[in-house]
Amino acid sequence: MRRLVDAALAALIPASIILHLICAPYTKVEESFNIQATHDVLNHGIWDLCKSSEVQQLQLKEQYDHLTFTGPVPRTFVGPLALAGASWPVTKILKGVVNQQIIVRAVLGLWNALCLLYYRNGVGTAFGRNAANWFILFQTSGFHLMYYASRTLPNFFAFGLVTIALSQLLRGARPSSKHRPSGPQAFLALVTATGVVFRSELVLLLIPHTILFLLTRQLNLRSIIISGLIGGIIGLLLSVPIDSLSWQRFPLWPELSAFNYNILHSQSSKWGTSPWHFYLTSAIPRLLFNPVIYIVCIPLAFAQPALRRPVTDLILPNISFVALYSLQPHKEWRFVIYIIPPLLTAASLGANWIWIRRSKSSAYRILSLALVASVMGSFLASGVMLAISTLNYPGAQALNRLHEVVPLYIAQNPNEIVGTVKVHMDILSCMTGITRFLQHAPTPLPVSPSTLGAGGDTDNVTLSWIYDKTEDEAKLLDPLFWEQFDWVLAERVEKVIGKWEIVDTIGAYSGIRLMGPNDQRKGDLEHQGLADESKMWWKDLTRMAERYGLGLTRGWWLDVKLEPRIRILRRQRDIVPIVGMAGDW
Repeated sequence: MRRLVDAALAALIPASIILHLICAPYTKVEESFNIQATHDVLNHGIWDLCKSSEVQQLQLKEQYDHLTFTGPVPRTFVGPLALAGASWPVTKILKGVVNQQIIVRAVLGLWNALCLLYYRNGVGTAFGRNAANWFILFQTSGFHLMYYASRTLPNFFAFGLVTIALSQLLRGARPSSKHRPSGPQAFLALVTATGVVFRSELVLLLIPHTILFLLTRQLNLRSIIISGLIGGIIGLLLSVPIDSLSWQRFPLWPELSAFNYNILHSQSSKWGTSPWHFYLTSAIPRLLFNPVIYIVCIPLAFAQPALRRPVTDLILPNISFVALYSLQPHKEWRFVIYIIPPLLTAASLGANWIWIRRSKSSAYRILSLALVASVMGSFLASGVMLAISTLNYPGAQALNRLHEVVPLYIAQNPNEIVGTVKVHMDILSCMTGITRFLQHAPTPLPVSPSTLGAGGDTDNVTLSWIYDKTEDEAKLLDPLFWEQFDWVLAERVEKVIGKWEIVDTIGAYSGIRLMGPNDQRKGDLEHQGLADESKMWWKDLTRMAERYGLGLTRGWWLDVKLEPRIRILRRQRDIVPIVGMAGDW
C-alpha cells in the first residue's frame, strides 16, 4: 500500500505539469526565441545554416526566425536543438493529430518532471519517504513551477540540470572513486556546464556552495578547480560549435555576449528595476506559494537541533545566491527558480516533524490540520490562477480564430477568387501567443461543395498562407504597405491604414472585481471577449461556479474582468458580411 501511495504522489508531478500545459498551451514573448528556434530546427534542420550565397541567405531568413528577429544578444541553440531532437519521433507519430508546439512543450515539461522526481528520490534517500511525499505535495500544490516547467524560457532549460546537480548534494558526501565523482564534484561540474551553455548567472550559485565545500572540507581547492574546468570545457564544446553555426558567426559563445550586455554594460535595467529586497520579500514567497511553508515549516525545522545542520546546508548557500543576485538591479522571479526544490526540502523536514508527532499533543494536531488545509487551499488557489492565466494569450486565440473565419468567408463569397491569404500580425499579437507552430492553417481548407454553392469548385479549397510580422514604423505608416494584406490582427484599429471591417474581437484578462448582491452582472460572456469556441470551457465553468456558488456566498462573487485586446480585420469590399462573427465592440 505504501508503494502505491508513493507512486500515486510521484505521478502528481508529471500530471500537474501536463495539466497546466493542456490548459494553457500558448506562449508569451519571453519564450519566443526558444520556441521559434525549436520550430525551425524541427522543421528545417540546422545544416541549412551553412549556406552562404545571397539567394540562399534570403531563403534562410524565411525559414529561420532568429535571422530576421535577432534580439539584443544571441541566445544558445543547444536547448532548442536538444528539444527538437527529442521531440522529432513523437511529432512523426502524432503528425496531424497534435500540434507540434504541444508536443515540444510536453517533452520539455516531462524532462523537468523527471528531474524533479530524481531530486525527490534523493530527498527520500536522505530524509525518508514521508519527507519526500511532503516535498511532492508542496511542489505540485504551487503554481509557478508547475505552470512554467514546460515553457521554453532559458531558465527552464537550465532548471532540470541544476535540479539534478542539487540532488547530488542530498545523497551525502560520498567519496569519489576512479569511475564516479563525489556529490559536490558532480554538482560543480554540472552547474558550471549549465551556466556556460544556458545561464551565466549560475556562477553566483556556485560561489556560496564552493565556500561551503571548502569550509566543511568536503572538497579541497584542487578538486574544485578540476570540477569547474571539466564542466566549463564540456559547456564550451557544446555551445561554441552549435551556436557559431546557428548564428553564422565564429567563434560565438552566447552567454559571454549576454554577460557583457546585461552585466558589464548594465543593459538589463532597460527591462525594469526592483528594490534590493524584491527576491526575499516578493519573489520567493510567491514561488513557495503556501504561506505555511515559510511561516511555520522552515522556521520549525531550523529550530530543531536534530534538523538544524541539514536545514542550514539546504538554505544558507541558496539564500546567499539570492543575496548576491539581489545586487543586480533587474530582477525576475525566474532568475532564482533553482532554489525552490532545496527550500521545499527544508519545509518538508518541518512538515514531517509535525506530522509524525500529530498524536502526541494538541499543538501538533492543530499544526497537522493546518498543514493539510494549507495544501488543499494551495491546490485550489493554484487552479484558480491557472484558469485566469489561460486568458492571457489573445494573439494565439486570434490567429486560431482567423483560421476558422477564412473558410466561412470563402464559403459565403464563392465568386471571389482567393489563392493566397496574406495576414499581418501586430506586435501585441506576436507577444501574446503567436508562434511559427501556430502559423499552419488547415490545408486543404474544409469547405465542402454544398457550402460553396452552385458556382463553387467540387474540390476542397487549398490556399497558401503568408504571415507578416513587420515592426518597422516607417513601413507601417505607408498606405501601400497595407494594400498587400487581406486580413490583419491588430490591437489598435486606428493604426491600420485603409478600409477594414472588424469581424471578431478577442478579449484578455484585465483584473478581478468584487461583486455584491446588488451589483448588476452582465451574464453575457460574449461581451467580455469570450465569443470564440476555444473558451467555451471557461464559460461553462464560470456559469456553473456562479450557479452553485452564489447561494453559499449570499450573492457576493469575484468577477473576472476581460477587455478587448486583438481585433480580426478584413479588407472591406462590396460583399456579404460573414455570418456568425462577433462584430465590433
